[in-house]
Amino acid sequence: MSMIAAFYGGKSILITGATGFLGKVLMEKLFRTSPDLKVIYILVRPKAGQTLQQRVFQILNSKLFEKVKEVCPNVHEKIRAISADLNQSDFAISKEDMQELLSYTNIIFHCAATVRFDDHLRHAVQLNVTATQQLLLMASQMPKLEAFIHISTAFSNCNLKHIDEVIYPCPVEPKKIIDSMEWLDDAIIDEITPKLIGDRPNTYTYTKALGEMVVQQESGNINIAIIRPSIVGATWQEPFPAGKGFLRCVRATPMAVADLIPADTVVNLTLAVGWYTAVHRPKSVLIYHCTSGNFNPCNWGKMALQVLAAFEKIPFERAFRRPNADFTTNSITTQYWNAVSHRAPAIIYDFYLRLTGRKPRMTKLMNRLLRTVSMLEYFINRSWEWSTDNTEMLMSELSPEDQRVFNFDVRQLNWLEYIENYVLGVKKYLLKEDMAGIPKAKQHLKRLRNIHYLFNTALFLIAWRLLIARSQVARNVWFFIVSFCYKLLSYFRASSTLKV
Repeated sequence: MSMIAAFYGGKSILITGATGFLGKVLMEKLFRTSPDLKVIYILVRPKAGQTLQQRVFQILNSKLFEKVKEVCPNVHEKIRAISADLNQSDFAISKEDMQELLSYTNIIFHCAATVRFDDHLRHAVQLNVTATQQLLLMASQMPKLEAFIHISTAFSNCNLKHIDEVIYPCPVEPKKIIDSMEWLDDAIIDEITPKLIGDRPNTYTYTKALGEMVVQQESGNINIAIIRPSIVGATWQEPFPAGKGFLRCVRATPMAVADLIPADTVVNLTLAVGWYTAVHRPKSVLIYHCTSGNFNPCNWGKMALQVLAAFEKIPFERAFRRPNADFTTNSITTQYWNAVSHRAPAIIYDFYLRLTGRKPRMTKLMNRLLRTVSMLEYFINRSWEWSTDNTEMLMSELSPEDQRVFNFDVRQLNWLEYIENYVLGVKKYLLKEDMAGIPKAKQHLKRLRNIHYLFNTALFLIAWRLLIARSQVARNVWFFIVSFCYKLLSYFRASSTLKV
């Protein structure tokens, strides 16, 4: 019998961010392994045209919860949706709901955060710092609370090369930042943001670091632990191996470590940490790094080859192009060429959709992908070293059964198999494509690839023609190439005539 699964039996659990990707996977695992838990409270922001119960049914009707419905048929009765808005003071929770939360909650999993890298500092502080502070205040008033688990990020201290399992202080105290956000106008905040974040790349990593400081400063007598996952990817094993989304093209340093971590690995560690924190009650806030680079490294060059192999094996009917990895320099010329070569086919494809009476969508999608890739470049062109003493210690504390049921040992992860399942999951669950259509998709992919090569060739010839018209050096080079090719062709013709 799993000690961790038994621990969560009969518990009342509060999850913030339960409507997000990681929150859903966490909730699914809890119901599947501990179907006798009492209740899971989820904070849900009101949405026009949908009741809270409709939001719950929408979550449960997804593919993710199919296995849960088999082991816990009354799962909908065990989810208690609380109307809340993390942007408001006291989360805008009603007095009755607040009293219920304070009276019965045993475990808190704080997963909610803004993960937008380019978010305005005011909004990022509100969700990643102020909301954490308010949740800790609530937690301090919960007499039955056993553990508070805060989900941070392994990149909260990405300005350092080696990152230990400690909380690093920021130059300005979180309380001062929180207070200043209440009275400073947007123009002043925009001006001081680069100075505040310093050598961090964005407001996300900066405010997550501030959030950790808040946890440390205001933990009081609460049993708290912090989990720092790296880049959270598709599930590896549970409830099924699949991807949620995929970027077609990235520009990365080939030898930089691709520190991806499957979502179910993060969830397994999170539940194990919740159990350990509540049962063993460590004297200080323990930090657990949930990363793959230390145990099972895979660099972006190898990852790219595996992605390409997977797409050759499992092509997409609706893919505009197969993915590729662009290991190039960050020059202006390269950026311009990449932008043209990616956006132009999308524009042409949208033109085709308009002619056939369909809604154009590819340009908008491509712009969004390029913007996302641009924001990710900081993380995929660098490598970090994270100490994992606490994670390894926890692994050794688990029984063989718990190590199986709540597996977070990424040394067992086969990257090629993982990537293939990732691509297969996108095709099957996200794009809803028929697996029987793979031969047809291969033909479609070949046609699209030929169109892309033809377009790039034409684009290059046009650019070269314009260059020849403006540069004497270019004309001389062109004349030399043409003359050389003509002489080479004449030589082969003469050789073949002599042989005859």
